[in-house]
Order: sequence, then structure tokens, then C-alpha cells
Amino acid sequence: MRLHRLDLTAFGPFGATQSVDFDALSAAGLFLLHGPTGAGKTSVLDAVCYALYGSVPGARQSAQGMTLRSDHAAPGTRTEVTLDLTVAGRRLEITRQPPWERPKLRGKGMTTDKAQSRLREYDAAAGTWKDLSRSHQEIGEEITQLLGMSREQFCQVVLLPQGDFARFLRADAEARGRLLGRLFDTQRFADVEKRLAERRRTTEAQVRDGDAALLADAHRMQQAAGDAMELPELSPGEPGLAETVLGAAAVARATAREQLTVAHCRLAAAESAQAAADRALADARELARLQRRFTEAQERARRLEEDADTHRAAQARMDRARKAEAVAPALELRDAAEAEHRRAAAAEARARTLLPQNLADAGAAGLAAAARRAAEELGGLESARRAEQRLSDLLDERAGLDRQERADDDVLAEAESWLDGWDGRRAALQARIDTAQEAATRAEQLAGRREPAQQRLRAARLRDRLTGEADGAAAEERAARTRMLEAKAHWLDVRERRLNGIAAELAARLTDGEPCAVCGATEHPAPARKDAGHVDRAAEEQALAAYQEAEEAHTAGERRLGAVREELAAATAEAGDTPTAQLTREADELERQYAEARRAASALHAAHEELRRAEQEHERRTAARQQAQLRAASRAARRDTLDRERAALEGELAQARGGAASVAARTADLQRQAARFTEAADAARLAEDTAQRLKDADARLADAAFRAGFDTPQAAADALLDDAGHRELQRRLDARRTEEAAVRAILAEADTASAARRPPAALADAEEAASAAARRLREAASARDAAARRCAELDRLSERATASVRRLAPLREEYDRVARLAALTAGTSADNERRMRLESYVLAARLEQVAAAATARLQRMSSGRYTLVHSDDRTGRGRSGLGLHVVDAWTGRERDTATLSGGETFFASLALALGLADVVTDEAGGVRLDTLFIDEGFGSLDDQTLDEVLDVLDSLRERDRSVGIVSHVPDLRRRIHAQLEVVKGRSGSVLRQRGH
Repeated sequence: MRLHRLDLTAFGPFGATQSVDFDALSAAGLFLLHGPTGAGKTSVLDAVCYALYGSVPGARQSAQGMTLRSDHAAPGTRTEVTLDLTVAGRRLEITRQPPWERPKLRGKGMTTDKAQSRLREYDAAAGTWKDLSRSHQEIGEEITQLLGMSREQFCQVVLLPQGDFARFLRADAEARGRLLGRLFDTQRFADVEKRLAERRRTTEAQVRDGDAALLADAHRMQQAAGDAMELPELSPGEPGLAETVLGAAAVARATAREQLTVAHCRLAAAESAQAAADRALADARELARLQRRFTEAQERARRLEEDADTHRAAQARMDRARKAEAVAPALELRDAAEAEHRRAAAAEARARTLLPQNLADAGAAGLAAAARRAAEELGGLESARRAEQRLSDLLDERAGLDRQERADDDVLAEAESWLDGWDGRRAALQARIDTAQEAATRAEQLAGRREPAQQRLRAARLRDRLTGEADGAAAEERAARTRMLEAKAHWLDVRERRLNGIAAELAARLTDGEPCAVCGATEHPAPARKDAGHVDRAAEEQALAAYQEAEEAHTAGERRLGAVREELAAATAEAGDTPTAQLTREADELERQYAEARRAASALHAAHEELRRAEQEHERRTAARQQAQLRAASRAARRDTLDRERAALEGELAQARGGAASVAARTADLQRQAARFTEAADAARLAEDTAQRLKDADARLADAAFRAGFDTPQAAADALLDDAGHRELQRRLDARRTEEAAVRAILAEADTASAARRPPAALADAEEAASAAARRLREAASARDAAARRCAELDRLSERATASVRRLAPLREEYDRVARLAALTAGTSADNERRMRLESYVLAARLEQVAAAATARLQRMSSGRYTLVHSDDRTGRGRSGLGLHVVDAWTGRERDTATLSGGETFFASLALALGLADVVTDEAGGVRLDTLFIDEGFGSLDDQTLDEVLDVLDSLRERDRSVGIVSHVPDLRRRIHAQLEVVKGRSGSVLRQRGH
């Protein structure tokens, strides 16, 4: 499979139409797909997969339909992917359009167009494209058949996910089995295992149930029948077991039916007796209820009479509370005035504790005058406070100048030290650049010699192979010539023998009275006779066919011999007579020199960058030295000005401070005094006001209590009830009135009074009689139900026992056969020595092929050191079959792949990925994969390792194979010249292609 061109429109991050010319990229063999994170590198690979299979890879396969559409696309532009490729010798073009929402052609709103697909093939003879299909299903089947692999296999083989194989190397058998199972589609073998295990469990359960069913049913029937069924001691396998069980069951069923008839009669009699007892009990209960009701009413009336005094006292208490409610507002005002006065007095006391001794007893007016005097003195210190603040700022600036001077001294010393060694440092960096530049020039020269050397080496190897093929083809041609001549001689001999006996063959067709086909005579007196050596027409035709077949085989051999000799001549002309081993050594030496030159040239960019940074540092330090010198000159003049201003300010402030440590301290002291005087004056005025309000509230309270009929305000306060007390007292009064009404109503009822005059009800005797009747009814119903259940249970168990007898024999035979097969495929049978499951056995064979294919590349990558081998040994308690080890030729030991280092793991996983691609390709029918993509992060590799990896990937171009690397590592853009760049922007991503 070779990709030629990819066109994207409104797909993923690409809003407009973008094109990728894979023919131009593949011309160099190795090309780079790069761009910033999120630009859409993976979307290019998604488009290839979507064109082929109609879905995108892996976890992104949910992005189907309209979700594939670019958010940057114009409303009228349809999403479309077109892929031009060659597969199985056919040039095809696949176009896919997912469903999309577009504006309606008429009216407003949106409408959805269905998905569309188209497959075309290029007719080389006519030079035109012809349509093959527009059916999604037909196109999918055609592409899958041509590629020979599913979408998952394509994504694993063509889009090599290198990280998956690094994990595959270190994974356990279960993880390896999951990956190989997806690639080689071994689910059918797992389904066979599962189906056999399910059938084994099913038949085992049926056989186990069948073995115990007969005896279990017999014991259940015996339990159900009780004494009506006699069953001897039986065990599975005894002769006559079925006849004994079924006979005893028949006797038990007849006895149970007789018992059911008797139980029906007893139940009818018990139901009649129960109805009569229930009626008598209901009458007795009603009489007892009425008599109890009358007695309870009399008792409630007596309790009401005893509680009459308490009721009258509560009524009087309620009346006093209602009178006291008129005094409640005056009480509340007085309590509020008293509380306010207490708070004001406490605040006044606290404020006076902070006053000087001479003002402790002063009134509100005196305290206010003291506060005004403190405020006037505070205003006179405003100028001194500004002078003191200026002196503080001046001292801070003077200290800052000293710190700047020390810092500039350090800068000057450091700059002078660094600049003294500048000439030597610059010369060393320039020498490194010159060396790397020479290596780059040498690498470019060697690069031009590498491809001719490789082509000549490939031609020499082809020459050696074709030499042997030419000898074989010549021998086959000579043998075909001999067979042709022998067949021709045999045909001519058979033809001559038939012509010699042709008269006898014609005579055999003569009939008396019919004319001869040769002479026309109707009489045939002496017809010719067939001799012993005569042959018929069929024999001649068979000999002719054999000759023609031999002649065609000889012609084909001649053509093949000519083609091989032409290829041999072309290969000899290109390779010359130089031995292949010598060309191999020359090519390897050229590759080694090229690799060394590239490694040396890789330091050119770093050396340029280091020199650029050093020159920038030189400029920075020179500028820093000049600026420090300028600051030192201006600093000296500023220091003298500050010293003169400082002396003047210190003299002014000495007078303003007085006895305080500073003007600020003096100001703070005056501010505190003014605040205290003001607070004390306010508190004194408030205390005087609250005292007057309290006196007025006492007078209003006394007047309100007198008008309400109370001797003192305290008496009115005691008579008040809170809400809860008022509600409780009212509830008690209402409950008394309700109880009196209810008692009078009960005593006035006619039925209750009549029942009270009758003798006491015999309730206990009626209840005992009803209970006895109910007990007899339950016993009769229970006996009837037990008899009915016994009959039904015996019938059911008898039928099941009969079915068990018929089913048991064939089930055991089936179970034995299925159990042997299930144990063998599950790896638990003694015949399965390595305990390998059927799916593991198939996967182990595939893994062995993969290891062999990977080893061919791994040995080349590791210079013959490492070899991958498959192991079917058991690991721990698990089963065998999916082990993978590496053989180290340096130590001669075999070890687990998990012990490989990071770089070794990279080479091994790369070889494993390519080996798996080869095996899956062979499995798919030998489809040639000319275009591969390796989607792997290279950012963690150093320069030397990156060169080695690129050399390995460059070697994949053998047999005209192109390899695309998907990465955003910046250094790869310098090393790989054929590039496809994905550039993202606000209006969507675009593709920029650069050829080799």
C-alpha cells in the first residue's frame, strides 16, 4: 500500500481545504510531520484512517459524523476527505463525507445531509478514472479485502504506536495476550473455550441433578405422604429403584385423596359452629361496652365535683391577669428606662477612671472645656509633625544611597572580573563553531555518496540472488524443452497410428443399406478391421493437449529465463564485478563516517547559541559597568544636599518635642487626652438624661396601677401572666367546660342507661366459646389444606421422578465427552502438559513468529548483541505460552525483557513493532506496506541517541518503503529535510509542505 495524495476539507482543526502530496514527501524515504501541540498532527493520520475505514483510530473513534466537522469551517462548506493510494497493484481514490448540518436552501433553519462515500479506480489504458461504488458497505468490504486487515490492525501496523510495544515488552502474559488477540483475531478460539466450559458446567449440573433427582424426589414424597408411604432404604444405581419409587408414590397418592375427602366434611361442620359463636360474642361485647361507658361517665362526674374549688380559683386568677394587662405598657417603659440609666451610669464611671486626678469630679461642662483646650494645642503641632516626617524620609534616603553604593561596588567588581577573560572565552567558542561547521560540510559530502553506495550494494545482492535464479531457470527451461519434445513425438506417433487405422474407424460406422461416407456405396462386402495398435480420436486429442501444455510450459520457462537474465544483466551493469562483501564493507565504512560527521555536526547549533549568549552577556556587563560609574558620580552630590537639610530640621524639632521622645509621641499623647475628655463629657450628659427619664417612668407607672385597681405597681406586676402561662390557664378552663358537657351527654344516652340496668355481661364465657370454635375451624381448615397440598405435591413429585428416569442416561454420556474437551482446551487436563489454553496456544505460535521477525531487525540495530526469543515456560502459578525473553550475546544469558534499559527498550520495542507489522502483513495475505507512520515522542532522547534512532529509521527505506515520523521535537526539523508542518491559528490549522 502506497499513499499518493490526501485532500482535507473542513475536517478536524482544518477549516479550509488542505492537501498532502505523499509522493513528494516519500521521495526522500524519511519525512517529518511536525507542529505545535493541538495543531492537528494526529488529525492527518485520523483522516487517512477515516478515508479507508470510515472511522478514526482508538479512543477517538467516537468522533463520528458531524463531530468530525471543523469548528472553523464556513456554514456552506461540507466536510470531505479524499485519499489517492495504490494497493494490491490497483490505483484507487476514496472520498468520504460524514453527515453534516447545512442551512436550508429554502426558508430558515438547518437540515441534515446523509453521509456519502465514493470509490474510483484509475484505468491506465484509458488514462481516466472510473466509478466503482457509492455504497458504504461495499466500499468497506472492498478496502478491507484489499488491505487484508481490520481498522484496529491497520492502526497497529501502519500507524506504529511505539509506546504500546514498550509496554508490551514489560507486560505480563495476560496483557500480551490481549494485544495479540486484537491483532490476530483469536476471539473465535476463546469463544470455543468459553462455549465448551459453559456446556461442561451445564451438562455437569444436569447430570449431578439427575443422579440425585430420583432419590431426592422419593424422600420428598415420603415427607409429604407421612405414614401413607413406605419407602425402603435405597441408593443411586440399585436395580428396580424407579419401579419401587413410582409404585410407592401411586399408593401414597390414593391414600392422600381419601384423606382430602374426609377433611372437606369436617371443615363444613366447623364453619357453621364458628358463625354461631361469633354472633354470641359480638352481643356480649356490645353490652359490656355500654355498661363500661356508663360507669366511666359517673366516675368523671365525681372528679369534676371534687375539683370545683380549684376551678373557681383559676377563674379568679384569669380575671386579675386581664386587669393587670392595662398596666403592662407602663411596666415595660419603666424597666427600659431603668436599664438605660444603669448602662449610662456604668459608662460614665469607666470614662472617669481614665481622667487625671484634678478632673475626676468635674461636670460635663468642665470636661468639654478641657477637651477643647487639648484640641487647640494639638493643632499647633501640625507643622512640627511634617518636619519630623521629612527628617525620617531624609534619613531613609541617606541609607538608600549607602546601600546603592555597596551594590554598585559589587557590580563593578563582578563586571571587571568577567570582562578580563572575554577574549579567551570568545576564541574557544569560535573554535567549536569552526570544528562543527567542518563536520557539517563533511557530512553533506558523505550524504551524497551514501545513496549510490547503497544502490550499488543492493544491486550486488540482487546480482548474487539472480545468478542462482538464472541457473535454476535455465535448468527448468531445459527440462521443459525435453518434456515438450517427448510430448510432441508421442502426439505425432499417436496421429500416425490413427491415420493408419482410419479405414477401420470409418468401417465401424457402416450400416447395411446405408451409403458409405467415402464412396457412396450401399453394399459393404469387405469392411476393414481394427488391429491391436489402433487408437481413436480421443487418444489423439489427449496426446495433442499434452503436447500443447508442454509447449506452453516451455514458452513460460523461456520467458522467465529471459526476464531473469535481463534483470541479472541490469544488476551486473550497476554493481560491476566487485564482490558483495567488499561493497558491504565499503558501505558500512561510509555509514560509520557519515554517522561520526553528523554527530560532530550536531554540536554546531549549540555552539552558535552559546556564542550568541556569551556576546549578549558581554554587552550586558559592559553596560552595567558604565551605569554603575554614572550612579556613583550623582550619588556624591545628593549626599551633601541631604546632610545640610538634616542639620536644619533637627534644630527645629528639638523645640517642638518638649518632654516627649518625638513630635509624633507628643501628638499621640494630646490626641488620647482630647478623646478621653470628650468621651467623659458625653457619658456624664447621658447619665443625667437617663436619670430624669427613670424618674418620669416611675410616676407614670404608679398612676396606671392605681387606675387598674392595684394598691402598688408591684402588685400589678405580680398579677401579670406571660404568654405561656396565659395559654395554659385558658386551656385548663376550656378543658373543664368540655369535660362537663361530655359527661352530661353520656349520662343522657338511652342505650347506655338501659344497659346499666341489666346484669353484667358474660364476656369471658362468650370469648372462650368463640375461641374454641375458631380453634376447631383452623384445625379443620389446616387439615383440609394439608391434605390438598399433600395430593398436589405427590402428583408433582411423581411426574418429576418419571422425567428424571428418562433423562438420566443420555445426559451422563454427553457430560463425559464435553468434560474431556473442555479440560483439554482450558489447560487443566493431564493430557495438556504445559497447561496452555487453546487461545494461548494459538497466540504463542503468533508470538513466536513475531519474535523471529523482530530479531532480524533487532540484531541489526544492536550490532548483533540482542535476540528476542519466545518462551512457553510457566511463570509463577500462571500458565505458559506467552513469555518473551531477550538473549544477550555479550553475556550469553537469557533474561526477561523487563530488565532492558531505556535505550535498549526503545530499540527492542521498535524492532518488535516492525516485526509484528511484518507478521500481520503476512497474515493479511502479503499486502505490501510502502508507507508507514511512527507516532512516538522523541523529546526525551539526547543528540547522540537521536542520531542513532534516525539512522535506524532511515534504514527502513529498503525496498522503496517510506517512513513518516510524527513529532514536535525542534531538532528533528534540522535533521529531516522532507517535512509536513501543521500551523495552527485562530481561523484553523493549515498544512505547509517542504520537499527533500
